[in-house]
Amino acid sequence: MSNPDPSLLQKAIDLMQSSGAEYAEARYHSLKRTTILMINGVVMGVEVSAQSGIATRAIVNGGLGFSSATRITSEDVRDAALRAVSAAKTSSRGVRHGVQMGPGRLGNARYSVLERRKLEDTPLDSKISYLSEIYKVLELEKNGFKVSNTTVIYSETIEEKILLTSDGAFIESRVPRVAVMYNLAATYEDKRANRFGEVGASGGYELLDSFNLQKRISDDIESLYTALVKARSPPRGRMDVVLSPEIVGLMVHESAGHPSEADRVLGREAAQAGMSFRTTYKEDRIGSDAVTVVDDPTIPGSFGFYLYDDEGVAARERILYNHGMLAELLHNRETAAVYGVESNGAARAMDYKSEPIVRMANTYMKPGTYSFEELIEDIKQGIYMKKYMEWNIDDIRWGQRYVALEAYVIENGEIKDPVTNVALEVTTKQLYSSIDAVGKDLVFYAGLCGKGEPPQGVPVWMGGPHVRLRGVTIQ
Repeated sequence: MSNPDPSLLQKAIDLMQSSGAEYAEARYHSLKRTTILMINGVVMGVEVSAQSGIATRAIVNGGLGFSSATRITSEDVRDAALRAVSAAKTSSRGVRHGVQMGPGRLGNARYSVLERRKLEDTPLDSKISYLSEIYKVLELEKNGFKVSNTTVIYSETIEEKILLTSDGAFIESRVPRVAVMYNLAATYEDKRANRFGEVGASGGYELLDSFNLQKRISDDIESLYTALVKARSPPRGRMDVVLSPEIVGLMVHESAGHPSEADRVLGREAAQAGMSFRTTYKEDRIGSDAVTVVDDPTIPGSFGFYLYDDEGVAARERILYNHGMLAELLHNRETAAVYGVESNGAARAMDYKSEPIVRMANTYMKPGTYSFEELIEDIKQGIYMKKYMEWNIDDIRWGQRYVALEAYVIENGEIKDPVTNVALEVTTKQLYSSIDAVGKDLVFYAGLCGKGEPPQGVPVWMGGPHVRLRGVTIQ
C-alpha cells in the first residue's frame, strides 16, 4: 500500500480547526515487519506483517483529544479528526490546567535512512540461512557445561511517517531498522545461568555484517562458561570497581535517562512507568565532575535515530547530567509549555494507535581520556564488572542494584580470577559521585524501551565508556 497524499492529512487538520481546535495534528504511521524465531537451530515461526493508519490529536479549550483510524479513506480520516475534537472537548471540562503546545524548532523536511542492501529486496531464505549458519558453529557443550537452550529472534522494521501540524510542521520520514535478540540458557552440575543479548541499528541488510553476531554469541557462551565453571565468590565490602560500557549503558538509561523525562518529573507517569527523584531532589549536583550524560537521537545509524520527533520538532543532543550537575529534562511540547522552555524534540509514538509521549533515543555517558589500563593500574583490590545478568531499580530511579554475570578481581593493577554473583547496590547519587575516571572508549547497546499505558516500546541505544568507581560496597 502506498503512503497517503499529505493533502488528506491537511484536510483532517482543517476539519479539526474548523470544529474548534486551537491546535491540530495528523500523523500517518506505517510499520512493515519481518520476524524470524529460531529455537535451538530450528525455525519455529516467521511473521511478515504490515500495519498503517492515521493518528489525530486536537486541543480544545485546554483539553487534549486523540484518535486513530486503521483505514485511510477520506471518511475514516474525517471520523478520526472529529473524534479527536470530541475527546478534547470532553476532557476540557475537567481540566484545571489546560494543555498547551510549547515552542519548538518546527521542521519542514523529508529524510530517510539509506540502505546499501534493501531489506525488502533480500529474500527471506537468506535471512533464515544467516541465522542457521551461526547456530551451526556455536560450541554448546564442553567439560560438562551445556547451553541447553538458544533462542534467537531476527527483527526488521521499516517505519514510515508523514506528520502535519496546524502550526506549520511537515515531516516525512523513512527509517529501516534491523535487530537480533538472543537468549542463552546454560547449565553446569547443579548451577544455571542465562544471558540475554541484543544488537540493533538503523540501515539496511548490510548491518548484519557489522553486528558480528557469531563472535558476540560465542563470547557470551564463554562468559556463561566462565561464570558457571571457573568463577568463585567475590570479595565483599568497600572497594574500587570498574564498570564496562555494557553496564554503564544500562546505568545511564535507567538512572539518568528515565528520571530526566519531564512527564515523569511532573508525576504524569506515576501510575504507569513510574516517577522521578528529580521531582523532589533539592540539590544541583548529582555526580562528580567526570560525569556527563546525554541523549542524542541524531547519531547516524543508531537504533533510536530520528531527525524530527512526532510533534515535528527538530531533534538535537540533550545534556541530562553536565559534569555532575543536573541539566535539562527531556521534553515534548506539552511539558515544555509547563516548564516555559522550548521542546527539545523527545516526543515519540510507537505506532499510529499511540500518542507521542516523552521518550529517550540514544542515551550515553560522554567518554573521558583514560585507557582501560590506566583505570585499573592503581587499584590494589577491586572488581571489574564486565557483563550483567540481572538488575533492578526503584520507582523514582534512586535505589538500584546491578548483578554481574562475568566479573574479575583486580589485584595490584591487574585483572585476576573470575568471580560471579557480584552485586553493586547504590543510590543514583552514590553511583555518579563515586566515578572519578572515565574511559576514552565508547560502545553502544541496543534495546527496546517500554513506557506508557497502553505500553509503548521504542528502539533505543544506551552506552558509554569504561568508568572507575571509588570506594563503593560490593555485596
